[in-house]
Amino acid sequence: MIARFEELDWQETRMGELILRRRIDPTTGDLIYEVSLNDDFLMSSQFTVAEEELATLGLAATERVDLDVLVGGLGLGYTAATALRDRRVRKLDVIDALPAVIGWHERELLPMSVQLVRDPRTTLVHDDFFAVMRRTPEREDARYDVILLDVDHSPRHILDPSHADLYTVAGLESLARRLNDRGVFALWSDDPPDDDFLAVLSSVFDESTAHVVAFDNRLTGGTSSNTVYVATRP
Repeated sequence: MIARFEELDWQETRMGELILRRRIDPTTGDLIYEVSLNDDFLMSSQFTVAEEELATLGLAATERVDLDVLVGGLGLGYTAATALRDRRVRKLDVIDALPAVIGWHERELLPMSVQLVRDPRTTLVHDDFFAVMRRTPEREDARYDVILLDVDHSPRHILDPSHADLYTVAGLESLARRLNDRGVFALWSDDPPDDDFLAVLSSVFDESTAHVVAFDNRLTGGTSSNTVYVATRP
C-alpha cells in the first residue's frame, strides 16, 4: 500500500537540497509527484499542461522532418515524453545538471520514466545545459532542429546566477549557433509574457512569440497560466 505522503529520494546537490516526494490527492485519489530544491517548490505532476505545450508548440513551429531535439531540464519528464510522441523526432537528447534527476528516471520512479528510458531515440545526459550553450559546436551533428528549455522559473527568476547570461542577446546568439537553419527555440516560463525579454528574443531570432497557456487549477478553484516563448532562427 502506498502511504498518503512518501519521500522517494533526498539528496544534497551542488544547487542544494533536492527532494522527490509522492502523495495521494485526497480529492481524486491520484498519485502526485513533487520536486523541491532548497524548500523552493519546482514542479508537480498535478500540473503538466504547460510543460507538455512547451514541446507541442516548439515542434509545431518547424516544418522540418527527421528532427533532432534537445531538451534542457529533465524534471518529471513531461516535456521530453511529449516530444517523443511526434513521429518526426529521430533523436532526443535531454540534458540535466543533477544526476539525481537522471537517476530517478533510470530507476523508473516517475510516471514518464518508462516512456523515456525505454525509447531508443532518447539519450539522458548529465551536463550543465547553460555551459553547453556557451560552447561553440565542433561538429555539424551537434546542432539541433528544436531546443526546448524548462529549467528556471522565468528569464527573470532563475535558479542559479550562472544561468542569467543565457537570457541576454549574447547568450541567445550562442544558443542559436546550436540550431540548424530555421531551427526553433522554445522556453517555458512561470511568469506572464515579458515584453523586454521578447525584445531580446526578437533581436536574435527571426520570429518570436509568447503563448499564454491556461489550465484549471484545482488548488485555487480557478485558472492559472504559464508562458511558452517560441522563436525561429533565421
